[in-house]
Amino acid sequence: MATEKKRKLAESTAKRSNGSIKRKRRSPEYESPAPAATSDNDSDISEGVEVKTSKNAPTSNGNESAVDEEEQSMKKSFADLGIIDSLCDACTALGYKAPTPIQAESIPLALQGRDVIGLAETGSGKTAAFALPILQALMDKPQSLFGLVLAPTRELAYQISQQFEALGSLIAVKCAVLVGGMDMVPQAIALAKKPHVIVATPGRLLDHLQNTKGFSLRTLKYLVMDEADRLLDLDFGPILDKILRVLPRERRTYLFSATMSSKVESLQRASLSNPLRVSISSSSYQTVSTLLQSYFFIPHKHKDIYLVALLSDHIGHSCIIFTRTVHETQRLAFLLRALGFGAIPLHGQLSQDKRLGALNKFKAHSRDILCATDVAARGLDIPSVDLVVNYDLPTDSKTYVHRVGRTARAGKSGMATSLVTQYDVEVFLRIEKALGRKLTEQEMVKEEVMAYADKVSEAQRVAIRQIKDFDEKKKTKGGKGLGMRNRGGGKGKDNMDAEEG
Repeated sequence: MATEKKRKLAESTAKRSNGSIKRKRRSPEYESPAPAATSDNDSDISEGVEVKTSKNAPTSNGNESAVDEEEQSMKKSFADLGIIDSLCDACTALGYKAPTPIQAESIPLALQGRDVIGLAETGSGKTAAFALPILQALMDKPQSLFGLVLAPTRELAYQISQQFEALGSLIAVKCAVLVGGMDMVPQAIALAKKPHVIVATPGRLLDHLQNTKGFSLRTLKYLVMDEADRLLDLDFGPILDKILRVLPRERRTYLFSATMSSKVESLQRASLSNPLRVSISSSSYQTVSTLLQSYFFIPHKHKDIYLVALLSDHIGHSCIIFTRTVHETQRLAFLLRALGFGAIPLHGQLSQDKRLGALNKFKAHSRDILCATDVAARGLDIPSVDLVVNYDLPTDSKTYVHRVGRTARAGKSGMATSLVTQYDVEVFLRIEKALGRKLTEQEMVKEEVMAYADKVSEAQRVAIRQIKDFDEKKKTKGGKGLGMRNRGGGKGKDNMDAEEG
């Protein structure tokens, strides 16, 4: 079937590049650290218990205990889950109308004092799923250095901290964010003020554990590893091993992940004690039902023109455009600005301040288009994105799912579309196969699209000049141009906190 579809797509490319296109829709190895870090013997560690929450979710077996589905389905508010009134009020103030599935299933287990593994698709509300139980326990027994959240990226760490502080505003919860790429001295000062919750990337946390005088986590009560699959994809395994060895054994641990790989399984066995597993997604490549996915099959040479035509149909809507390279991200931002669009780039070669500035401008709607590499595909809390565009298709299906997961978050609807050229057919078919479905094809009237050709051509020339200027400024400051990825080798653990760009 895939071969036949590929043949048809390839044959239709030449036909469409010459013919009229009308807009319509068609149907279409982490080595686990010593268990002694959290348990006295191997019998204290279980494989986790499946809580069946979707039609295709794994079922419990053998001596594993399962949560009664009928009882769970009746819980329709945060109060029903056992969340106290003050935190329910905070949820209402933040616009959380009702618990998402991952919240509804995992929060009651956490409130029972169990270790929890939460598997759920991107945009499912995982942060509140672990933040609310921790805050409720903190309100019951206030103390400093109560909770630790490990996150794979700097941006995600800041956003988790913001959500903790927003949900815990009534008790003035204090958070400290420890991430690479920032001065360690202000972070050490923040630690000296005894925050309730620390949110950190693993490399920088280990730096402080080893070098900040008087800092330890001996009194820690809660550990969260968010985006655990991403933590391990970024090779944080050895650092996680060292961190786990210095944490107290008597603690509650929550592990949240989009997928359950063998590496995540190993991490779970090493860090959690007799956990309950909540699985919302029925597969590693599931997307939410409120997400409308489609694609345009277009000639490669007119890719920029089709992108501009597409964006012109979505003026005023917030949009993230994903590319494969830093160069393309910056070029598209320059090109779209030259055409009057409010575009801003986000990639790994920007400074931390500029990256946070770009995110804040996009979230505040002062810019409505974010041109991004996969640095933005995971974990970023951007509440309202109307449209995701894959300008370049990702090379793997998992990245596709995480990209399109930037829209249709927490029950909202959204659209994601991909620009598929004659050179992308094989990758596109792999993505469809992984999703287990055919995406909806859309088309545009060719004459309407090509009406943008002259303006786009001029904007391309402007973008090329601006890229050259950008490169010169980077080189003058001792950096690298956009033709290279600045990995900054040999600068210690903080480099592991740098996202892909």
